[in-house]
This record gives sequence, structure tokens and C-alpha cells, in this order.
Amino acid sequence: MSHGQNLRDLLAPLGVYRWEGSFQWGELQSEGEALDQVAEQVALLQREMNLYTAQAEGLTGLLELLGLERAGETLEELRQTVAALLRIGGDSFTLAAMNDTLRGCGIPAQVEETEDPLEVVVSFPGVEGIPAGFEQTKARIEEILPCHLLVKYQFSDSV
Repeated sequence: MSHGQNLRDLLAPLGVYRWEGSFQWGELQSEGEALDQVAEQVALLQREMNLYTAQAEGLTGLLELLGLERAGETLEELRQTVAALLRIGGDSFTLAAMNDTLRGCGIPAQVEETEDPLEVVVSFPGVEGIPAGFEQTKARIEEILPCHLLVKYQFSDSV
């Protein structure tokens, strides 16, 4: 039902309006059309402001805010990446949190501590040799991991 009809239904019990052939009904219809347009924009805004339903401007805005560009990923993968990055906070520098964030971003890597407290080793379990697209993956990993850590990469000769 349109907002114009809703307005008419609300005013009908008053009994002071003539609906048929009057300018009043036309006025209510035009006001109702404006309200319909507002309702459509509000529905779009509600969809785009929720990470799990965003498809266009909302998701693009979040990616820009996080300094990322939209790659060839599906909407669901992009949402998972953004959600993982938004979880990063003051307590996100534990080993478990770093691994969780990398997995959430779709990066098949594992972070391990070394003897040096400011150094970590990143490996790619289940991948033989240097993974395809390593330079891009390396850049993403180093954007996610704390900048004060020295990141070393370890590659497997066999799976």
C-alpha cells in the first residue's frame, strides 16, 4: 500500500474531505509519492549501513575507510574481510588474534612466534614453494600485522 493511500485512510474518519474529483486526493497522492521515495532511500540506507547486507556504497565506503580496494572477491568474501579487519583492536596483537584476522581476510597463512619477541614467521601450510600471488599476499599480511614486528616468511619444500 502506498503512503498516499495510508494518508487517505488516516484522514477518512474525520469526514471533512471530499475524495472523488477533488484536488485534495491529488495532493495526498503527490505527498504520498514523496513519502514513498523517502521510504525507498531509507531502505537502501538501512541495507548499506549493515555490513552483512551492504552491497554497494556501504561496502565500498568501509573498504576505503580501511585503505583497501575492491578486488575480484565475492560480496561474502569482502564482508568477511571487512569484518575481520574491523575486529582489530587494542587486544588484537596476540598470536591467536593475528591468525584469526588473516584467516578472516582469506589469507591461507599462519603466524608463529620466534625466539625474538619482535619477530614473527609467516608460513603457508599446505602450499608447496612460494604461493601464487605472493607479493600481493605479502603486502596484505604486512598491512594487517602490527608494524613494529619484523615479519619473516617461511616456505615449504613439500606438503
